[in-house]
Amino acid sequence: MGEMVRKESGGAILNHWVLAISCILLMITGFAFLFHLESVGAVFGGFETMKTVHNWTGVVFTVALVLTMVNYLGDSLRYDADDVQWFKVAGGYLSHKVKVPPMGKHNPGQKLYYLGIVIFGIAIALSGFGIWLMKDNPTIMLLSHLVHNVAFIFFCIMVPVHIYLSTLANPGTFQIMVSGMVPLELAKKRYPKWMKAAGKM
Repeated sequence: MGEMVRKESGGAILNHWVLAISCILLMITGFAFLFHLESVGAVFGGFETMKTVHNWTGVVFTVALVLTMVNYLGDSLRYDADDVQWFKVAGGYLSHKVKVPPMGKHNPGQKLYYLGIVIFGIAIALSGFGIWLMKDNPTIMLLSHLVHNVAFIFFCIMVPVHIYLSTLANPGTFQIMVSGMVPLELAKKRYPKWMKAAGKM
């Protein structure tokens, strides 16, 4: 297989899967609430039980989201000329003929996606806590439901896109979030600036 390099720590991988699984569970139960799907509610033993599962899964999601900021927020807020050029050529996704600029540990598409997850994740978490804990305040309830639904739409669109881009569209990417390792030669090709900074180039 050749020399491997570590791209993600064990803690980051574990937290990623906690965030991913809690997010998907929240989407399923949230969808069931929105469209009152009795069949999904029955799986959880009724809507009241499903509501409890949804609320506490939301707590797990919120904690995992905050923990991701340790590893990814700083990098996701930094952009340079290569990142701008990456956007101009759409990362090479639309044409293999364009020259994709050298990238660091994360490309700007991943950075923007992560920032979207943070912004809409905070929005859906705070509005969810509002719906859960402030039932006696009609203004907060109305605003919370609006924010919650808008953020929910974002997740319904972006999570499937993320799954596709991290599996079928980019072979080898999925294994990073399983083992944390990536082949050295692949890392040099995809993340040359990161490899150069790590003294591997």
